[in-house]
Amino acid sequence: MPPRPVRTRASGTRIVGRALTCAVFALAGLLFYISAQTARGTDLRTDNSLLSLSDVIRQRSAQNQQSQAQLADLQDRSQRLTEQQGGSPADAARLTALEQAAALEPLQGPGLTVTLNDAPPNATSRVPGVREPDVNDLVIHQQDIQAVVNALWRGGAEGVQVMDQRLISTSAVRCVGNTLLLQGRVYSPPYVVRAVGRTDALRAAVDTDPSIRTYQKYVQAYGLGWKLQESGDLALPGYSGTADLRSATGQ
Repeated sequence: MPPRPVRTRASGTRIVGRALTCAVFALAGLLFYISAQTARGTDLRTDNSLLSLSDVIRQRSAQNQQSQAQLADLQDRSQRLTEQQGGSPADAARLTALEQAAALEPLQGPGLTVTLNDAPPNATSRVPGVREPDVNDLVIHQQDIQAVVNALWRGGAEGVQVMDQRLISTSAVRCVGNTLLLQGRVYSPPYVVRAVGRTDALRAAVDTDPSIRTYQKYVQAYGLGWKLQESGDLALPGYSGTADLRSATGQ
């Protein structure tokens, strides 16, 4: 009987190596299949199909502008129908007063215009002893715009407009990064705030506001933009957006 061949360590190693190689190729094929099914023809190494936050905000802003234009058209039609149906002079006067109080009607009269702007990106300290600025020192922040709006209201403003939008009781000034988000629309600096009212009272409220005084220090130190203008005849548009009052409580 011929002797049984003895398997060497080398032959066993080759068998194990071949088995591992087959397993690796099988696993690689499985991964390629899963990737293909997940991608569905898209490039997995790029994020071109993903919208950044700013893109989403701008997209919603464009949609809001279109919706506001449609709402304004419907409001005009409703106004014309109301006028055609007629009503007592007292009812008409009461409706006008309510629309003015709610900022739905255009407003005209004397007032102030305040413009805020970012400092130049390469700005340096212009006041001896003041540290060199960082990025946050050179841009307009949410609290800066809010300070101007609040000061104007305290000064007895009959109406306030930020950029091209009239403010109402539910308006909120918000900043996302270095852009202003107001009532569903996005704006970049310079930011313009207008108010109709007694110019002397409005100016006094702005000049004495502590937050605005702090802002003025940055204007002097780093060159942030600040401009205040008086006008004898300022025109503000009526609010044409939606008023989302989610909840209210009575006392």
